Amino acid sequence: MNDKAGDFSAGVTEKHLQLAEELHFGGEWVLSEHEPYMNPRHLAYFRRKLLSWREQLLKESGESLQRLKEGSIREIDVLDQGTLETSSSLRLSARDRCLGLISEIDEALERIQDGSYGYCEDTGEEIGLKRLEARPTARLCLEAQEWRERGRRQKARWNLAYA
Repeated sequence: MNDKAGDFSAGVTEKHLQLAEELHFGGEWVLSEHEPYMNPRHLAYFRRKLLSWREQLLKESGESLQRLKEGSIREIDVLDQGTLETSSSLRLSARDRCLGLISEIDEALERIQDGSYGYCEDTGEEIGLKRLEARPTARLCLEAQEWRERGRRQKARWNLAYA
């Protein structure tokens, strides 16, 4: 568990998260930076957001799979076969992306449970509510993410130069 998580995420149980959801999602509660970072309300908010996103992705993935099955059953002429194969390939790629996101969501839900959610894996610093609101599966603070991306770009340039 992250030392920065403090008293708020330490020992947060499923019951705490459910209670926070019941208390604050019936009304108009929104994220506030004026509260202690990753308190039970924040954790419940992101848990609910992640679970909702996961449910939506599972539904879309299932619908995509059903369309693929239906498309393969119909008889088509030779000219339409290429179009169908391209369409099927795109749907499979989209489904793979959905499954990857579902995996990221599951990992974020695990981090909520273990108290490390909201803290950068590289630096231990707070990721920030705004970044998590935009990307609830974020594992890195903006500075660490930028540092990694710069490193990747440098490595790609080096590989091109010496390939």
